[in-house]
Amino acid sequence: MDRILDDIGNAWERGVSAPGREAHVLVLLSFLASFGFIRASAHMIRAEVSWWPGNVRTKGGTHVHHLVWGIGLLIVTGYAGVALDPDSPWREIVAVLFGIGLGLSLDEFALWLNLEDVYWTDKGRESIDAVIVATALLIVTLVGLSFWIDALEALVGDLLLPLQALGLALAVVCLAKGRKLAAAVGIFVPIVALVGALRGARPGSLWATRRAGSRAGSPESRAPSRAR
Repeated sequence: MDRILDDIGNAWERGVSAPGREAHVLVLLSFLASFGFIRASAHMIRAEVSWWPGNVRTKGGTHVHHLVWGIGLLIVTGYAGVALDPDSPWREIVAVLFGIGLGLSLDEFALWLNLEDVYWTDKGRESIDAVIVATALLIVTLVGLSFWIDALEALVGDLLLPLQALGLALAVVCLAKGRKLAAAVGIFVPIVALVGALRGARPGSLWATRRAGSRAGSPESRAPSRAR
């Protein structure tokens, strides 16, 4: 056990603790905090909590989605990060604001994917998928693929290849369920493929179609026809 912890610690020092990683950590943390806050806020607004501020609306009554604020932050911080290349502490401030904008935007990923307000419908679950994938990619970027490989080798040893094979199999399940983003990331991060495989199939996906067909051909489904 001590050897495993030492190997993981060494991989952590080479990856996360290396100089220049601070902005990566701040983006990840502010992204998760922003998403958690705005998702909780949406639930409280829907529950009509009296003391919680409601939706933002213009004088004409147009509801301003938090996606708008998120895109605005992404535009401003993206320009600042690329064109101005700020030094510390402005670099860290830009990283935090970028993470906040990312959380606000991806919480309504389903809206800008379908071009309609589907936040509380089945299609709205696409936003959760996008956040899971984004979180996995941010973590992989933060720690680096080398840390991921070294940590897995330290934890599972000879089981590394079977574990990756399992991730590939789960990614195929994700594809069959219509969860393409989870499948793409799950090939490299099996836990993402596992989450995608455990979630329900999207309407119209191969998985949903085959299950509907099997139910239609079952004896229980044919019983009413025989009775008629």
